Amino acid sequence: MTKASKKSKWRLGLTLLTVALALAGCSGGNNGEGGGAPNANDEGSGGSAVKPVNLKIMWWGPDARHQATLKALDLYSKQTTNVTFTPEYLAWDAFWTKLATLAASKSMTDVLQMDGAYIQDYAKRGLLEDLSDIDLSGIVDSKLIEKLKIDGKLYGIPLSHNGTGLAYNKADLEAAGITLPAKDWTWDDYFAFAKEARAKLPEGKYGIADNSAGWDWFQFYQTSQGKDPIMVDGVKFNLDKDLWFQFQQTYEQFRKDKIVPPAQVQSAFKENDPKADPMASGTVMTRTATVGSVSVLEGMLPGKVGVVNNPTGPSGGGWAQATIFLSVSSSSKNKEEAKQFVRWFISDKEAGQALGMTRGIPINEEIYKELEPTMTKMDTIGKDLLNTALDKALPFYPAPPGWEDFVKTYQTEMESVMFGKQSLEKAYENIVEKGQETEEKLSKK
Repeated sequence: MTKASKKSKWRLGLTLLTVALALAGCSGGNNGEGGGAPNANDEGSGGSAVKPVNLKIMWWGPDARHQATLKALDLYSKQTTNVTFTPEYLAWDAFWTKLATLAASKSMTDVLQMDGAYIQDYAKRGLLEDLSDIDLSGIVDSKLIEKLKIDGKLYGIPLSHNGTGLAYNKADLEAAGITLPAKDWTWDDYFAFAKEARAKLPEGKYGIADNSAGWDWFQFYQTSQGKDPIMVDGVKFNLDKDLWFQFQQTYEQFRKDKIVPPAQVQSAFKENDPKADPMASGTVMTRTATVGSVSVLEGMLPGKVGVVNNPTGPSGGGWAQATIFLSVSSSSKNKEEAKQFVRWFISDKEAGQALGMTRGIPINEEIYKELEPTMTKMDTIGKDLLNTALDKALPFYPAPPGWEDFVKTYQTEMESVMFGKQSLEKAYENIVEKGQETEEKLSKK
């Protein structure tokens, strides 16, 4: 072979190598400029494929929430193509029964919906991962985050705002010439409202319901006076005797004066039932409501519902804070992927559109603003209730795990009083006995 032909072959080989390298570069899946979601088939900078991850996730709620959440999960899998989900969704009671079983076997799902009434218990048992390292700046108010921490750690990413107050039938009250409930009204104002309503409403209609059988309604009264809640730190029993009798004797007199519905009427009420709901049925002019539930009343009484905060005492009244969260199991083998997902769940605008108001008012103000233009009064009335509750709101004091029997006992004993079957003194004695028994049992754990 001549020297010239050898040189030509060398040049041809070099050209073919250059073309091959160029084609290889063009076929690369990610050149670092697109910022796209990782794909299970892509090569990372370390030369290894992004591993496929399946996140198990569990939540409770109505069908509208289920369908919206499934849409959001599908969206995430399209954006982050190496992540798929195994979802499980149940009704409230079934959820907690199933979760208790999973917790006992240390097989809780990677991601799970969590409630304010249970999160402290699950966190203190070491079942939830600390999520304090998730950057929520610009997404959730830092002051709110601090309030939600347990022993300085964050065990749940808040999903929505919540709070409690009263809904009232504005149209019917105005028609009867009754003074409307006003923001930051006191317990004295509330009881005076009940008396005025009795004087101006026809027989069989009432300004307020007889809520004396609910432990939580008295707790609102006790904490508004600057006292601790009935269950302190989930263990200690704390029922203020003087306040309790003052409160219960007021309702006892109201029953005698027909200011509240008789026991048989009160016991037949069923919230959110068009015919049996105390307010929707037209029997009572006011009803307790939460930010998440008041929209149902607006749907049953369109254009007639007003909202106001709980009656207040020297320390305030009611509560307003997040009560529903996404948590990560401490036993998850996919913690980092789970953390990335829960942050996305409250920050991605497409996810916000898919989820809508199915968990209440989105915790991310930017998401809420995106949804607001398409909202109806049914959607915005929850925000109205939140706004009126915030100023005087106290912390959220749910019944902690272990107090279920006490709650039932309180209800049973007070219903017996309402029906005239026993005295307030006897009911108090039985309630205190059950409270002290529960405290003793829990303190030994």
